[in-house]
Amino acid sequence: MSTPVVAAPVSSFNRGHAAAIGAFLIWGLLPLYLKPMNSVPALQIMSHRLLWCCLFVMLWLGARGQLGNVRTALADGPTRLRLFITALLISVNWIVYVWGVNSGHVLETSLGYFINPLVNVLLGVVILKERLNRPQWLAVAFAFAGVAWLTLQTGKLPWIALSLALSFGMYGLIRKMVKVDAIAGLGAETLLIAPFAAIYLIWLEVNGSGAFGNTTLLIDVMLFAGGLVTAIPLALFAFGARLIPYSTVGLIQYIGPTMQLLLGIFLYHEPFTETRAIGFAMIWMALVIYGGDGILRARRRPVPA
Repeated sequence: MSTPVVAAPVSSFNRGHAAAIGAFLIWGLLPLYLKPMNSVPALQIMSHRLLWCCLFVMLWLGARGQLGNVRTALADGPTRLRLFITALLISVNWIVYVWGVNSGHVLETSLGYFINPLVNVLLGVVILKERLNRPQWLAVAFAFAGVAWLTLQTGKLPWIALSLALSFGMYGLIRKMVKVDAIAGLGAETLLIAPFAAIYLIWLEVNGSGAFGNTTLLIDVMLFAGGLVTAIPLALFAFGARLIPYSTVGLIQYIGPTMQLLLGIFLYHEPFTETRAIGFAMIWMALVIYGGDGILRARRRPVPA
């Protein structure tokens, strides 16, 4: 006698979609938040973002009675070391992204998040010794051809895109090995590195070069809001990813870089030349192949009881 399949409530399914889409919409609109602060150095913005994010996440976990999860994660030596490494990786990712947006490279930052899933595939092959099927190898080949095309035609590596993809890919890979909840993990990460950000910001204020309190009220509010801008989409993502299939999350994630691409072209008028369009087209083809293969394989899997 077969066991009946219990479907998730439609309301939960819809809430999962809404949360995931909301997270990637916020990430896609981040240039609108960062551009007004282009007079503030990227390291300062990143430090404020890190510090205030730590505060908001700790308040959230405290309100939910989950601070013990952070203490448990930090009490274990190997877990603490891995979380410190992931904190450094996400800090690098944030500072490169902020610098890229405020230096007029929104298109290249979007490219970084387009190729990120394919970088994850390569990291799985190189580090986890995973095996790829033919469509996945074809997708990797298209992505490599796109990056090679952009490098040859422009005379330089798209280092912003590659830095974003590699740092976030390594971040995800190491976090995959850490048995800690997403929000509690973020709290532990920011708690480990927040003291360095605080010391740096205090030093800036002492020598008079800090932006906070020395520019405009709008800049002060936006620097403080960096914690919410960081924490809210991560919480939405964590909530949504638990309620909908991860293959669906994999497709929804392209909302972010697509919106950044459109902002770069139509709002900030960055040149989207024929050369750049060909490189992007190769990478989009890689994503179509990779995403299509993932959907087909997900449909072939037996539905769990």
